[in-house]
Amino acid sequence: MTEKFYAVINYSRVPVDMTNFTIITEFVFMEFANIRELQVLHAIFFLLIYLATMMGNFLTITAVVTDSHLHAPMYFFLSNLSLLDICYISVTLPKFIVNTLMGIQSISLLGCNTQIFFFLFFGSTEFAFLMTMSYDRFVAICHPLHYGVIMTPARCLGAAVGSWFMGIVYSALHTGNMFRLPFSGSNVIHQFFCDIPQILKVAASNVYNTEYLLLAISSCFLLLCFVFLIISYARIFSNVLKIPSVEGRYKALSTCSPHLIVLLLFLLSAIIAVLGPTSEESSIQSLLIAMAYTVLPPFMNPIIYSLRNKKIKVVLIRIIKMALFLRKDVSNPKKIKKIRKGGWEVE
Repeated sequence: MTEKFYAVINYSRVPVDMTNFTIITEFVFMEFANIRELQVLHAIFFLLIYLATMMGNFLTITAVVTDSHLHAPMYFFLSNLSLLDICYISVTLPKFIVNTLMGIQSISLLGCNTQIFFFLFFGSTEFAFLMTMSYDRFVAICHPLHYGVIMTPARCLGAAVGSWFMGIVYSALHTGNMFRLPFSGSNVIHQFFCDIPQILKVAASNVYNTEYLLLAISSCFLLLCFVFLIISYARIFSNVLKIPSVEGRYKALSTCSPHLIVLLLFLLSAIIAVLGPTSEESSIQSLLIAMAYTVLPPFMNPIIYSLRNKKIKVVLIRIIKMALFLRKDVSNPKKIKKIRKGGWEVE
């Protein structure tokens, strides 16, 4: 007879076949290059991308916080979006860079659990904020006279808190389901982070089925959101076309076009993540596919908003000039004198 034992999981007994059972305590990432020089080059390349992403999103947050002209609902949501982009890319990329430079390819089961939780948390919260921002643009263009009444500070704060809370609940459901039973089988992940399809390959059958049920429900919800977006932007464009002046139409489109571009980029990356092929081996193709939904959105979002939004562009240029100006003057203390209010004044 086949020897069996019962593992107590969540206060229930689950029969496990001992002949094919190996408890996984860590996962191993596959290398995308066998040559050490190429590995270091990959690490440097991703480090530059990470630093550029952090700087772009940090400057966006700084611009919104420091400039009183940007204290509006749209820019409040944008600052939250930039914070999410910083957190989102920080979940996967720093670990990959450190592992590549140190020649370590493993991650603990707890570390993988944490990575998936925060990856889903920040990703779903970002989608919630994009939906909120689309409603903000809808009200601003289709109901401009009632904008101040509808988008009050209290409602904006409530929408932000609701978005963050929804992200926690969604992430907890998926992560709790995937890691509620021990894993068995191969612990090799053909990716540079804990990719969900790769983890589900070694999950128990009931976990696998439950996870795809959750994904099916999520897909239905995303479909409803997509229909809402189509209807909203159809009404937005119809109202824009009714504006008599060309300048007015351009101004209206310029306020919603950055958000529309970012939203399409996010949806495209989500489609690639869900419908993209699950590779059985590490390759440049699988690395590029993963970059499309882990690195590209947070890297491109500040570029899109800074290039398409005139107000943010002006504030960012002023911040950069001030930083360079102060740095130049601090290097020459003879040109600076301290004043009573605690600031610095150039002579």
